[in-house]
Amino acid sequence: MNLVKISWKYLTFKPLSTSLNILLLALGLAIITMLLLVQDQFEDTVSKDAEGIDLVVGAKGSPLQLILAGVYHVDFPTGNIPMKEAKALLRNRLVKAVIPMALGDNYKGHRIVGTNHDYLSLYSVSYAEGKAWEYPFEVVLGAEVARKEGLKVGDSFEGSHGITEGSHAHDEHAFQVVGILEPSGKVTDRLVLTSIESVWFTHDEESESTDDETSVDQSTGGESSEDKDSRADESHESHDAHEVHEDHHHDQVAGSGFPEGSEDRELTTLLLQYRSPMAAVQLPRLINSRTSMQAASPSFEMARLFELLGVGVKLLQGLAIILIVVAALGIFIALYNSLKERKYDLAVLRAIGASRGQLMGLIFLEALALTWLGALLGLLLGHLFLAGLLSFAEQGITASISPWVFLEKELWIIAYATGVGILASLIPAFTAYQTSIAKQLTKS
Repeated sequence: MNLVKISWKYLTFKPLSTSLNILLLALGLAIITMLLLVQDQFEDTVSKDAEGIDLVVGAKGSPLQLILAGVYHVDFPTGNIPMKEAKALLRNRLVKAVIPMALGDNYKGHRIVGTNHDYLSLYSVSYAEGKAWEYPFEVVLGAEVARKEGLKVGDSFEGSHGITEGSHAHDEHAFQVVGILEPSGKVTDRLVLTSIESVWFTHDEESESTDDETSVDQSTGGESSEDKDSRADESHESHDAHEVHEDHHHDQVAGSGFPEGSEDRELTTLLLQYRSPMAAVQLPRLINSRTSMQAASPSFEMARLFELLGVGVKLLQGLAIILIVVAALGIFIALYNSLKERKYDLAVLRAIGASRGQLMGLIFLEALALTWLGALLGLLLGHLFLAGLLSFAEQGITASISPWVFLEKELWIIAYATGVGILASLIPAFTAYQTSIAKQLTKS
């Protein structure tokens, strides 16, 4: 007697009811699957991106915004900070290291980050090809940037003002790709990295161009040939001076610390490492109270963010549990009603030699078939739902989340579904066990 074949025949006898119960269970398990994937990978990504960063310093504003912009590069910077105050932190006995950054531009939505070579060391990057930048306007691309934009070493491109795609382009000077990083699953995968001077010079040239246009617009008469020659000479001298400036920064090995001779400049963010545990207590308070800057701890701010997100996660978990409970009730009702209709069939099975245990096993097999189908469909839908959501956020912090990673925790989803099926089938199975051959055959 093939119990598996018999139980499958009973399930397919009412396809609409069977499909509805499977779908309800699958939707609940799909939500749980998606939450597991996001929570596991998101927390891992957040942890890896902030590893080695004890404190972030920037302009006063929202501490969380400062962390999101300075560490994860997914928000607008809070503003700029003066170079003089930034350099003063290097002399503080509580500070072990400072990594400066200049932000504010993008390439097709990918952030252009002006920094030094210490930033590359912080994330222990390795190169798929090329090397680190040496001159201003040389860039190193993250693996995701190079893949999505089809760039390789030797290619050039123009950046755009602002941190979102669609703003006006900086066409005064093109960036040249000198290196491409290996994929690491870290924030560097989605960044365009260059020297701080590159960001400064880009905006200097834009400012000079704007000033020249304003001067021409305000003039009341035409320009004489002498004026044109004079302006051309000045432009040539300015270009020569710019080349000298580039050579100077190359000689000092661009990226080896704060750029020299730039006291009147500004930075956007500083990444700090503590020299001792005491710094965690004293340094943030010192910066926030005695300087025009603010300090924020990545671990503290992200813990607050997870706490805020936890409310939404619990609501989704609650919805998933409700769907699973409804599915379990549906399975129970379907089995119980089906049992009433099949009492004569069960009595016949007993008459031809089936034991009470086999009748119980038949009911359990039906319930397990329903729940396993629901679990497998739920796992598939969970991954598909996540893939759909991630397709709308390819350049954010979620870019490192993969919808097609299988976690060991997902095995518990199948175990959970099995438990739901067994619970839903206990009463119908016990009823089948008590089936009386004589009573049922006499009624017929």
